[in-house]
Amino acid sequence: MIAAGDRLILVGRIVGLHGVAGEVKLESYTEPRTRIFRYQPWLLSSAAGDREISGCKGREQGKGIVASLPEVTDRDRAASLVGCEIKVRRSVLQDPNADEYYWTDLEGLEVVTIEGVSLGRISHLLSTGANDVMVVRDGERERLLPFVLDDYVKTVDFAAGRVTVDWDPEF
Repeated sequence: MIAAGDRLILVGRIVGLHGVAGEVKLESYTEPRTRIFRYQPWLLSSAAGDREISGCKGREQGKGIVASLPEVTDRDRAASLVGCEIKVRRSVLQDPNADEYYWTDLEGLEVVTIEGVSLGRISHLLSTGANDVMVVRDGERERLLPFVLDDYVKTVDFAAGRVTVDWDPEF
């Protein structure tokens, strides 16, 4: 079993090239998107294998992000990285504030009602703009539950591996 701090978290992807000096375009899954540069070292993961890299720098460029990676100084070398996923160890992420959670820490937790009825496990979360939504699956059905603290989400207990919600199991 992998220790929680050693778990790899997907934080972005290399999606294209920028210029001729080896810079790459990124898709970042962090918020704000430039925060991806705070979390290092990166593990670049592709079908060809994994490679750890530190010292990546970048900037916003128009609607995207451009990065320069150590030892990548030409367009051909950068082209070989397009499609790589960017992962980091969970331990490099700062601890969230009270009543804040990383989605990755919530994934896999069991969801139960305040009456103790199991609704399944959190598959993943979605951002809707208004609030985040938990996608909860139990093998038979999929439920979309708003992740709104106090209103619907009553407790998050990582030690027990459980999220308690005020939710009608028939809904």
